[in-house]
Amino acid sequence: MAKQPVVLIVGPTAVGKTALSLTIAEQFKGEIISGDSMQVYRGMDIGTAKATPEERSTVPHHLIDILDPSEPFSVQLFQKLARHEIDQIASRGHLPIVAGGTGLYVEALVYEYQMPNVTEDPAYRQKWWQFAVDHGAVALHQELHRVDPASAVRIHPNDTKRIIRAMEVTEKTGIPFSELTKKGESRYDALWIGLTMPRDQLYERINKRVDLMIEEGLLEEVKGLREAGYHLPLTSIQAIGYKEIYQYLEGELSLEAAIERIKKGTRNYAKRQLSWFRRMPDIQWFDVTNPNVFTEIPKWMAGKFSQYRE
Repeated sequence: MAKQPVVLIVGPTAVGKTALSLTIAEQFKGEIISGDSMQVYRGMDIGTAKATPEERSTVPHHLIDILDPSEPFSVQLFQKLARHEIDQIASRGHLPIVAGGTGLYVEALVYEYQMPNVTEDPAYRQKWWQFAVDHGAVALHQELHRVDPASAVRIHPNDTKRIIRAMEVTEKTGIPFSELTKKGESRYDALWIGLTMPRDQLYERINKRVDLMIEEGLLEEVKGLREAGYHLPLTSIQAIGYKEIYQYLEGELSLEAAIERIKKGTRNYAKRQLSWFRRMPDIQWFDVTNPNVFTEIPKWMAGKFSQYRE
């Protein structure tokens, strides 16, 4: 049986994945699945750079605004939900397009990752949650690096939940978590499109986007979440942009320091995203500083996806 075609648009944050996904969806009868681990949360719009309501009204989007910020979200749940959405999109004769930068999530969607079956230990988890509260996320991430350096490279220092899970699996099995998540064959006929640009230009773009987020109301968005009862150490509030503004609201940082931390954290995240995706040989990379790139990519796709043309 032929595998279902799927387009995956990956690359660092702020590089233009949303814009390309809309372009491709409009030309190839596509529907877009968010591959971002934070866009699932309602009320977290500005800081996660969701597609606007106008953009979502033009092209169907999936896995956006499906959970409250207090609800857990995992790679296993993403894998299950995204695969269901792909099946549903395909049943309508449309092209599934996954756009996002959470490397593990997107890769686990396509490949048959073997997730370790280790029962959660509430006492173990609470111990390390308290460690993170007392000593900070960076100190917790250093503990992960001590027992499983490969997982530490892959997992963001602010992703407390995944850090503790990786440590828990390593502790219970005696085998590093990174060695227990092996991938097999591709589940789909996957076309991987990677977007990139020179690093100095990307960093400048990230800095400008953070400034724009502040102008568009990120501060008010975080205030609303705080007033609704969403606090640290929720994984959602640990997201870049939310944690720093929360610390400002708690009087731990000045607004200027919070903004600078967001910019630095986002730049570091972009660097990790590039490192993750650069190791994948199936990705075809395109430099978005080429003014014709959004015209050239659909032309390059035309032969493979002619059945989806309007």
